[in-house]
Amino acid sequence: MKNLIIIPIYINGKGPYNFLLDTGVGPMIITEPSLIDTLGLKNLRSTKIYGLGKGEEIDAYLTQELNASVKEAHIDHIPTAILKQDVFNLSSYVGKKVYGILGFYFFDSFVVKISYTGNRLIFSSPNAKIRKKGHKIPLIIENKRPYIMVDMVTPQQKQIEAKLIVDCGASHALTMEALDGKAFPLPSSAIIANLGVGLSGPISGHVGRIPSITIGKFNFVNVTSGFPAFEAVAAQIGYNTRNGNIGAEFLRRFDTIYDYQNSSMYLKPNSSYRQKFDHDMSGIEVYIDPFDNKRYFIARVEPESPADKLGIKEQDEIISLDFKPIENYSLEQITNLF
Repeated sequence: MKNLIIIPIYINGKGPYNFLLDTGVGPMIITEPSLIDTLGLKNLRSTKIYGLGKGEEIDAYLTQELNASVKEAHIDHIPTAILKQDVFNLSSYVGKKVYGILGFYFFDSFVVKISYTGNRLIFSSPNAKIRKKGHKIPLIIENKRPYIMVDMVTPQQKQIEAKLIVDCGASHALTMEALDGKAFPLPSSAIIANLGVGLSGPISGHVGRIPSITIGKFNFVNVTSGFPAFEAVAAQIGYNTRNGNIGAEFLRRFDTIYDYQNSSMYLKPNSSYRQKFDHDMSGIEVYIDPFDNKRYFIARVEPESPADKLGIKEQDEIISLDFKPIENYSLEQITNLF
């Protein structure tokens, strides 16, 4: 759903619980605080987390009491942050119950192959002798997050080398945050947009296109990109850390293999490789009622978008589409229509 990868895992022998697989996070994050009681967790340490977005610090607990298993594979004593409040509301946006996010400690424990077109996830021991098909891209692992270097042409036709975090848990293609210590320059045709939700709330900015980006031997033109407000992202993470973020809308064009132990990833084009990069032209985002999976509501409306001009408002309920009752549609079908 929305190019995101959801896998069932067991925690301390209980489950399964659906978790979002995300290269962009370090510790495991539990977004559903009810798991504290379900798992009988004790010895939790309170902390505050400050993330991306317009908002305050959020309260969380830290623990290393958790062991996770996926099929026959096990990861013990995973550093974990448990949010005291579910600020992501992932379940409503993907159409199924999601309990958290699994990141670095999964990818660092295995060689992970993702087939977006085949809806398959294959993970192997780093010591196993497996054939890694695809074009090898060097990975830079910093602070438990993977980065790659790419060649890029900016909207002002300047050629640069950019450092991007690889973020398979983000549904967008690309976001460009900073360049030379300042906000990344906007295309002249960029439009105001809401770019999603971070730990500290909504992320505002613009959407436009990057003329050219080259990763290894693969070149793409007119790639849709978000340009988050500088103070919401780059100023918080440190503008010298990276230039931007490459997400699942880009990665889904490849069969990908992550080999953290050897600081490498492999890209093999799949049947989606030549698809154009499109942006949601309706200007709305839809979510599902967590208590009734046949009710759908408007989560946000882009300013000056076609939906905004038609008078559609946040929290409006969708009753029908194309003269068909809304219960005939899945969340993915609705999202694809918009």
